Amino acid sequence: MKLQPTVALGERRHWVFDLDGTLTVAVHDFAVIRNELGVPDGSDILDYLASLPEQDALVLHNRLQRIELELAGATVAAAGAPELLLRLRDKGSRLGILTRNTRENAVRTLDLIGLGGYFETGDILGREQALPKPDPDGIFRLASRWGSQPSETVMVGDYLYDLQAGRRAGALTVHVDVTGGFCWPEYTDLSVETLEDVMPWITE
Repeated sequence: MKLQPTVALGERRHWVFDLDGTLTVAVHDFAVIRNELGVPDGSDILDYLASLPEQDALVLHNRLQRIELELAGATVAAAGAPELLLRLRDKGSRLGILTRNTRENAVRTLDLIGLGGYFETGDILGREQALPKPDPDGIFRLASRWGSQPSETVMVGDYLYDLQAGRRAGALTVHVDVTGGFCWPEYTDLSVETLEDVMPWITE
């Protein structure tokens, strides 16, 4: 299922991507991660860690960092990711990453899957550089860095928080769902099963 964007994606020159499960094949099992960190079932991991005393939170953040670093070595680029990023770069687009992971892990992951050359380090925002999604803070920060408006941006992600962040910032949103379930149409301008499916929407 595809939803017609209100504005052609090809007109947009500012693109923000989620990383894990969007530019990469998903490898995170969040139930396992919650269990390893002692996070209650169904709880948001970062919200739970933020609720803990500072020292306890620091210990678990360090453990989470190690888990995510190990996972970075097990992932590969999602179908269509290299082709889409190349097309956007050739069109003169600015490209950013907004992830709930750390910048360190994001940079390492991008390098491992061969996509690091598409992003300036300053355009990669992790949980230390911006408030975690669904807060739109990271989109605002990237727009400011690029001298643009959030409303001129496209937010691409595979999860509800990505779409909520994009909608709250006034950006166009692209939902990538390999299952074709598309659970959040109210937050979505374009629904695609792979990043390959975005290509026709940005061809001039």
